[in-house]
Amino acid sequence: MRYELYYWPSIQGRGEFVRLALEDAGADYVDEARRPKGMAAMMRFMESSAIDRPPFAPPFLKAGKLVIAQTANILFYLGPRLDFVPKSEPSRLWAHQLQLTIADWVAEAHDTHHPISGSLYYEDQKKEAKRRAADFTAERIPKYLGYFERILKRHSKGGGYLLGKKISYVDLSLFQMIEGLRYAFPRAMARLEPKRPLSIALHDRVAARPRLAAYLTSERRIPFNQDGIFRHYPELDE
Repeated sequence: MRYELYYWPSIQGRGEFVRLALEDAGADYVDEARRPKGMAAMMRFMESSAIDRPPFAPPFLKAGKLVIAQTANILFYLGPRLDFVPKSEPSRLWAHQLQLTIADWVAEAHDTHHPISGSLYYEDQKKEAKRRAADFTAERIPKYLGYFERILKRHSKGGGYLLGKKISYVDLSLFQMIEGLRYAFPRAMARLEPKRPLSIALHDRVAARPRLAAYLTSERRIPFNQDGIFRHYPELDE
């Protein structure tokens, strides 16, 4: 299977969670919107009346005749096909549940710099963003990290992964969350990480995986920037 991933070509965003799974699995895929005229092709695809079940927004994945949208849904589909989740239904649902929790976390991270509206500039909501970010770093990041730390303690016995002994796509997503939060809130993460040793150890194991290590240092990995979900505004990280 040759997969076609559609996502905005200049940011990591939600598409990066899918890219990490495809890269680590060594899957045959193409990042369509990063090709010449790819953005126009992506927009035409979303607006086409020929698509029976059109996606609302990127990311979406073409797999043969299937078109699958929403990050967690794409990973739910890819998981068993890329050997990133056990075959049993309870395990697949558990992985999906964890991924949906990460999706909530991603949305909260985004809303630290756009707490009122995504259609307004950050500069139009700086006061509200500062208040939202203060709550996010003081309350929400510790709560999410604490949850995944407990899952790792219960299921990995200190040396494995969120689903047990074998890596899953959720582990890759937790790695990405930590990477993104380090970029956006380096001071807050420096305070919080020592209390979450299992999560940080998992992050480091994921980063050291050969295919991912090669990807992370390649041109295929889009750098974090001020247009993506994770943005670094020093005034929000006090």
